[in-house]
Formats: sequence, structure tokens, C-alpha cells
Amino acid sequence: MRIVFAALLTVFTSLPALAYRVAPVADKVTQTECGACHMVYPAALLPARSWDAITADLANHFGEDASLEQTVVDGIKAYLMANAGDVAGDGRGLIRGLPQDQTPLRITELPMFTRIHGNFSPRTMKKIGVAGNCSFCHQAATKGMFEDD
Repeated sequence: MRIVFAALLTVFTSLPALAYRVAPVADKVTQTECGACHMVYPAALLPARSWDAITADLANHFGEDASLEQTVVDGIKAYLMANAGDVAGDGRGLIRGLPQDQTPLRITELPMFTRIHGNFSPRTMKKIGVAGNCSFCHQAATKGMFEDD
């Protein structure tokens, strides 16, 4: 029994930590404008239809007025949609299982996100503030690296 346990322990401790990597946001305008208020989420974490919906009404951006000049919005939208998970292919893992008729506005609404993270307890929410505060647990999230830290 000890030999089996030791063998299993060796196998599991030698496995790499769960990691999910996507391309970080490379567009400077997107980094600056979106990063002024929150973490700059890699475009591959959502499908293009989500980015289209999110950028369509920045005057009511999750309860905040994030209005920008239309030319700036158009540039950000073009970048996000061109690099979205269902376009660039970088994020197919996270958007897997998302029905085509659904347009999530939050990464935390993705089926794969809830499978990985489950529901955050009130205690955890008190620590992290909002469920989309990826950087609280994943220190390299802004670089597109979501390791089990």
C-alpha cells in the first residue's frame, strides 16, 4: 500500500500546475483605455460577439460611464474582435461549451469558468472584491497566464 501511495504521490506532484495561457493584449490603446479602470482582459477569453456587445454601449459599461471617442471605440472593438477566442483560436478552451446563441458579457459567465472556479464563497468575494479580479489569484493574468498560483 505504501508503494502505491508513494507512486501516486510522485506522479501527482510531478504534474505541472493547471495552466491556461492566451495572448495578452498587445494593443496600446486597449491597454491604456481599458486598463484605466480594470484589468485588461485578454481578447481570447471571450467570443467576438461578446466584445461587440460590450463595446456597443460604453456609456453603460457595467454600471459605469466608460464613454470614449467613437474612433477610439472602433479601434478597441476591432482589436478585441480580431483577437477573440472564436476568431484567433487562442481561447477555444475557455469558450468551449458556449452555445452560439449566448453572448456572455462577463468572463465569469462562461461555462468553462464556472466549471474551473465553481461559485466563490462570500468569504472569497470579500477578499477579491469581484469575481473578475483574476489578478488576485493569477498574478500573471494581465500577461495572459492563468496558472494555479
